[in-house]
Amino acid sequence: MRGNLIIVTAPSGAGKTTLVARMLERVDGIRPSISFTSRPARAGEKNGVDYHFVSRAEFQAMIDRGEFLEWAEVHGNPYGTSLKVVEDGLNAGLDVVTTIDVQGAERARMIYPDAVAVFILPPSLEALQMRLEARGSDDDGSRRLRLENARHELSHFPRFDYIVINDDLERATCELSAIVRAERCRTKRRAGFVEELFRKTTD
Repeated sequence: MRGNLIIVTAPSGAGKTTLVARMLERVDGIRPSISFTSRPARAGEKNGVDYHFVSRAEFQAMIDRGEFLEWAEVHGNPYGTSLKVVEDGLNAGLDVVTTIDVQGAERARMIYPDAVAVFILPPSLEALQMRLEARGSDDDGSRRLRLENARHELSHFPRFDYIVINDDLERATCELSAIVRAERCRTKRRAGFVEELFRKTTD
């Protein structure tokens, strides 16, 4: 059986990267889809772990070859999800989790309408602003842009299947992990098991 595509979206600074990393430590059978970007690596980020860092020309070549499930310009930098990585994982029976923005989530669901979309929210915009300031990787103009984008992104919440409020990291991690596990138990995903069970009882 193919795996589920889990789309995790959040305003910048809401903690989606940390939540997904913690969830991956707790849930078996799930693979992260590491995005491609041409932006410079931030302090502590590793190529192939946090992102696949490529040149702008390489990123454009991947677009031209149709290699992305989705890609978008976010805060002046392009990010993209490899279609092959997603397909390979799903065909191997693994769930694949990708962390992308609202635009990317909408594009991905056009190709994978059964994908599970999760929106991570901060407890408040004030808390989001404090997290962005504490991160120390953006200037004042960039932080203002991220907060403006966050307000726009929040308006898209009805299009998502689940909302996780990241006011307590442990509780939010448990909720995200529970969503992944619950989706595996849907009737449509286990109908084959039931059919096989009936077949055996009638043999």
